[in-house]
Parts: sequence; structure tokens; C-alpha cells
Amino acid sequence: MAWGACTAAAAALLLLLLLLLAAAAAAGGNGGVHCLHLEEGGRPRHLLSRRALQGRQRHHHLRSRAVGGASVLELRHHSFSSAPASSRKEEVDGLLSTDAARVSSLQRRIDKYNRLITTSSTAAAAAAVTASKAQVPVTSGAKLRTLNYVATVGLGGGEATVIVDTASELTWVQCAPCESCHDQQGPLFDPSSSPSYAAVPCNSSSCDALQLATGGMSGAAACGGADGGQDQQQPAAACSYTLSYRDGSYSRGVLAHDRLSLAGEVIDGFVFGCGTSNQGPPFGGTSGLMGLGQSQLSLVSQTMDQFGGVFSYCLPLKESDSSGSLVLGDDSSVYRNSTPIVYTSMVSDPLQGPFYFVNLTGITVGGQEVESSGFSAGGGGGSKAIIDSGTVITSLVPSIYNAVKAEFLSQLAEYPQAPGFSILDTCFNMTGLREVQVPSLKLVFDGGVEVEVDSGGVLYFVSSDSSQVCLAMASLKSEYETSIIGNYQQKNLRVIFDTSGSQVGFAQETCGYI
Repeated sequence: MAWGACTAAAAALLLLLLLLLAAAAAAGGNGGVHCLHLEEGGRPRHLLSRRALQGRQRHHHLRSRAVGGASVLELRHHSFSSAPASSRKEEVDGLLSTDAARVSSLQRRIDKYNRLITTSSTAAAAAAVTASKAQVPVTSGAKLRTLNYVATVGLGGGEATVIVDTASELTWVQCAPCESCHDQQGPLFDPSSSPSYAAVPCNSSSCDALQLATGGMSGAAACGGADGGQDQQQPAAACSYTLSYRDGSYSRGVLAHDRLSLAGEVIDGFVFGCGTSNQGPPFGGTSGLMGLGQSQLSLVSQTMDQFGGVFSYCLPLKESDSSGSLVLGDDSSVYRNSTPIVYTSMVSDPLQGPFYFVNLTGITVGGQEVESSGFSAGGGGGSKAIIDSGTVITSLVPSIYNAVKAEFLSQLAEYPQAPGFSILDTCFNMTGLREVQVPSLKLVFDGGVEVEVDSGGVLYFVSSDSSQVCLAMASLKSEYETSIIGNYQQKNLRVIFDTSGSQVGFAQETCGYI
């Protein structure tokens, strides 16, 4: 009897323990997998149908408000096409192709700075460091595209809905009268209607910075010369700019300054590009672009007195009917993070442009640490990577990517493999499934900072019937290139860029307009 009672008690205790473990796993806990629920037809719940994708191209006024010492701007996903794709695959192919072009452009820009380092004398390199801290390398952001999130700001006496990009240094908008402009929802910015508007003259420090940064372009081209594409109606003394994109897209106009309003916070004399000739698919429907890179003319630098060089964003998981937020300022009380903010140091190298570099020291998949020599190749205890708002898919150097790929193939071995698609080469056939167990994915940065990727940012659904579901990561071509953490892996995270403290922070947050 006593033995039977003990056995029953032990069995009950074991059953209770199993139930607790099961509950912890179901709640996420520290388990190695997440359950991704699929709708009828195999599409994940956060992925839109093609009809919904084609129907969400109009941008309405995006909200903003001031909270304490911060300005909070509503963020929305941006997707615009004058000729809607005929299928989900066609749309994805276009997106991934332009994303690959952006990654390629980033790598070329970084390589240009590396060549500057290796070919300069010590004195010249020191001078270049000093110059880069005060000048604006506008061409680095000029060759990039696939810019995905928009916010509304006040400019002069009107409003502008602009694409938010951490890899661009110069903010620009379309201006009237416009020689040739892309489709825009809402009126163009009209300089003649703003009493605070003025063109930036050639003899200004802002124009000097622009000329130096354009590299091979001549000084005459930046000062209204015939080569600058300048409107004849603009004064000859005005400082002109030309931003050329690899796919033929471009923005041309004059450098100007006017009053910028961010949720009621007014910045007088804000320097921006007033574009009178602008073309390209990435900008369709918007007024232009907000430059959030590290440079003298970026919005971050020009609002240093107001916001202290700190901004953050939270990108929503869903592509439609949802909002995220862009917070300018360091008032963390406005965040809705569910985990403490953890910070990793920025890699400081002014010769490598305006980008936000960090050290990627490890990756775990399903709780399993990925082993790769690439994590120590950088010499500084990690692999250097860029945190970027405008790149979609995370791209890793081959040694790290191949190790991550092998671990995913091992942990998802129960699902049949499918052919690769565009830059995505680790794909599975999940047709007919209502639920998929997705291995957890954590990025580890310098200082032991672990950032868990949302389960909706691990796999990319190429086909609407789930017959081609791919790991949302891609391999770079060379070990000498720089890894890029894309926005697909940043969803439902509060990502904080503290340029004054030279650090990047992360926290889990269900993104919304806070």
C-alpha cells in the first residue's frame, strides 16, 4: 500500500512537471521553437493576399504627437507600384531583386571607403577622418533603394510623407514647379508658398559639404552649372544636388532650408533637397526621403539640440492595417517594450560612411549555438554588420550564412525541401500545413547582447500556397563584404540608435503607434 501510494504520488508529480514544461513551451519561454499558425490556403496570418497588397498603395496622413522630450511619428509600411504584379511570386521577385541591388550598393560604398584607407598616407587619412566628421557623403545613400517605411512631417506650411532610411544622409522632397516627378499622393511642396524657404547658396558650408561628398562630381555641377541638371528658373548661385540610383532612378534639384515640424517641435533652417526632377519606383506615392544616417546634413545631426542625437523605431509585423513608430529623442518612457533594453556598442569608423555598424558575435538557431569562423574574422571579437532600416532580407558573409543554413536544414528536416528563389536558397514545401514549428533565431552582438527575432521574421513565404517557404536570410558573395541586418528581422523590436553614446539598443515590443 505504501509503495503504491509513493508510486502514485511520484507519477502525479511527474505529470505536473510535464504539464508545466508544456505550458512554458507553448508560451514561448526559453524553448527552441515557435509555432507559426497558417490561414486557410497555407498563408501565414501576417502575410497579405495579393489583392490586399495591391490595394494598400494609398498613404493617408500619418499621425504624430509630442510626449515629454520626444516626438513620436507614426510609421507605415510602404509599397507602391504603378503596374501591380500579376502574382505573389512576381511581386516577391521584384522586391528581392531590388533588395539585392541595395545590398550590392552598400557593399560598393563600404569598399570605396576601404580603398580610401589603404591608399591614403597617414596624414591624408587623418585629414579624411576630420573631414568626414564634418562633411556629408551624400552618394552613399544615393545608390540605395527598397526603402520600406514612411512617416509624415511638416515642412514650410505643408506636410510631406517621406520614406525613412537609416542609410541616407540627405532629406529631400519633390518641389513645384516640377520638370519631371514620380507619382505623389498629395500636393508637391511649393517653395513660393513658404515665406521661410530659401535656397542654399554655393558659398555656404552645407554646399561645401555636399560638393566634397559627391566625390567625382565637379564643383560646377554642384553649383548650378550646366552639368548639374539645374532648372533654369533657379538662381545660378544656388547649390544644386544630383542623387543617382543604380536602376536609373534619381533626384535632382537645389539644396534649400525651411522650417521643419516634427510633432510640433519646430526646427528652423532645416537643410534639405528640393527636388524638381525625380524618378524611380522606390519613391512612388511619397513626397521623398528622410535621411537618418550619421552625417552633418542628416535629420539626426540637424536636430541634435532638440533630440540629443537619439532616435528609435519599432516596425510592425503586418504589412497592412498596422502602424509602428519613429521616436525622436531619448525619452524611453514612451516605449512599450516588454523586455529590458540592452545596448551594444557601435563600431566607430568615420571612414566607413554614415552607416550604423555593430559587431555580430554569434547566432543561435533553436537554442543551438551556430559555430562559424566568420564570427572571429573581424579581429574585434565579431563580424562587423550594419543595422539598416531600408534593406529587407538579412545578408551574412558566406561562412556564417552556410553555418546558419546547415542548422536550419537540420532542424527543419521533417519538411520537404523546395527550390530556391532569387537570393533565397534555403526553402521548404509546407503546402497544406496549418501550423509550422519554426526554430527560434537569436542574434548575438558585442557585450553578450542577445536579440530574439520575432517568429514572423524567420521564414519568408514566396508563394501564397506555402509551397515555397524560405529562410529569410541570404548569403553575400564574399567574406570581405559586410553583413547587413535587414528590417524583416527587426519587426516587433524597439531599435534605438544613440549616436551621442555610440550605441544601439534592442528590446522586444509589440509595435504600434504609441
